Amino acid sequence: MTNTQEPQNINISSVATAVDAVASAAADLKLYDTASHAVSNFTPIKPGQVGMYVCGATVQSSPHIGHIRAAVAFDVVRRWFERLGYKVTFVRNVTDIDDKILDKAAAAGQQWWERAYIYEREFTEAYNTLGVEPPTYEPRATGHMIDMIDLIKQIIDNGHGYVVTDENGNPTGNVYFDVASWPHYGELTHQKQTAVADAASEVADAMGPSVDNTGNDKYNPVDPADMSEDKHDPRDFALWKAPKDSDPLDARWNTPFGTGRPGWHIECSAMSHRYLKDMFDIHGGGLDLRFPHHENEMAQTRAAGYDSAARWMHSAWVTAKGEKMSKSLGNGLSVPAVLAENSAWVVRYALGSVQYRSMLEWSDQTLTEAQSAYDRVSNFIERAGAAVGGQPPREEIVSISADALPADFVAAMNDDINVSGASAAIFTAIRSGNTLLSKLADRVDSDVAKDEVRAVLVNVRAMLDTLGLDPLAEPWVSEGAAGGAAGAGADSAEHTALDRLVSEQLEERAEARKAKDFARADAIRDALGAAGIAIEDTPQGPTWTLK
Repeated sequence: MTNTQEPQNINISSVATAVDAVASAAADLKLYDTASHAVSNFTPIKPGQVGMYVCGATVQSSPHIGHIRAAVAFDVVRRWFERLGYKVTFVRNVTDIDDKILDKAAAAGQQWWERAYIYEREFTEAYNTLGVEPPTYEPRATGHMIDMIDLIKQIIDNGHGYVVTDENGNPTGNVYFDVASWPHYGELTHQKQTAVADAASEVADAMGPSVDNTGNDKYNPVDPADMSEDKHDPRDFALWKAPKDSDPLDARWNTPFGTGRPGWHIECSAMSHRYLKDMFDIHGGGLDLRFPHHENEMAQTRAAGYDSAARWMHSAWVTAKGEKMSKSLGNGLSVPAVLAENSAWVVRYALGSVQYRSMLEWSDQTLTEAQSAYDRVSNFIERAGAAVGGQPPREEIVSISADALPADFVAAMNDDINVSGASAAIFTAIRSGNTLLSKLADRVDSDVAKDEVRAVLVNVRAMLDTLGLDPLAEPWVSEGAAGGAAGAGADSAEHTALDRLVSEQLEERAEARKAKDFARADAIRDALGAAGIAIEDTPQGPTWTLK
């Protein structure tokens, strides 16, 4: 029952460096806040730094597309902060003790901690496969029991929690938050208090749970502990729970208020405070966490005497025919199943193709459009790289400041991370780059023309990288997910051998065309096409890509 080591403090000189590195474009960043229902300018609590806490997975079973959509959405938010020059501390927790984990482990004949670790690894693999940057810290609930117990003690001492006792006055292990004692309860999600900011908010408010939506919530089943008759008020929620008779002995912790395990909400309050201290910039998570999880988390954190997040952000759902994708609703798609039929790049593009607050309708058309986007991106990157004599190194792409990117891309990202507008800016740049490529052979000032093509190439890759989609970055290169584009910069033996074979065929085709043997030239092209290789004739000569 140990706690993770405290993060080291950043010294004054490093803070000054961080402030100096922040792009001028950062001054125009606007983000939505669930609590205020408004888009407003973002100002960091600590100059040059951003603290983010995003609720991670309850590792009860395999990840599905809905889980990963939230991870991708907040990865893009984080990447934009980094492109703006901020030093980002990104915390994503793992809930590894929970009723569902205990019940499913028992049904499968597993140890609960065994099941939790198996699926934690599956989630990590899914994150890595889809290019989600690792968090700065990834704490587990079971590693922070002391933090949670201390926090509950403070809530009780401050008069906002109560311990349930038995007929002899002994603590039972059940502890509840006293909602009536906290007049601010409902400020995060009580929709009637504030106006709706825009259409996306209106949809989210209608579909997402809140304290105004009473009755059974199919997206957030009630914790059995919260249905106890021992509660003083129906709104009260569990801070600590007495064990069920079926709970294993190693899933129980001894506390001053009895043996048991934490309620669902207390872990995030404890861990966000542990790693980000008092008020931090952003608390994120999926829309279904808005109530009761985040409402309760905000209340108990503040009732313990700490500041909560300055801004709350929620990613909308992945839907299928308008209904939220969910395993419990029987329409969830596992990540391995989707990746079995689509490249990881295409899946990531599809998951991040709309603004994080917009519902994402998942369909074959969604993936078809993502594949088309990949084809356009990879074709341009490979042709441009060939035209300028090689790809710019990754170090150069990563170093590009937001201030150096096209204005339409920056404006879209600063508009509450409008990735649809950002993607439009990328394809506008690609069209411009293709026009330059088509005229390259006719330019007398070829060196200047190549520099213009290279500048567009750098911008396109830097913009893609901001969305986690530069095909020449990890994980796409190592996994081969970037296809022909990866080949432009990859040194793999397989690609070298294939390039040599295809180049020989292209040389033979060129000789056939020179001799006006067009039937032979077409036969070579068709044979390559049947093998999955697309040929494109350019002013600089033919290029090839994998279909």
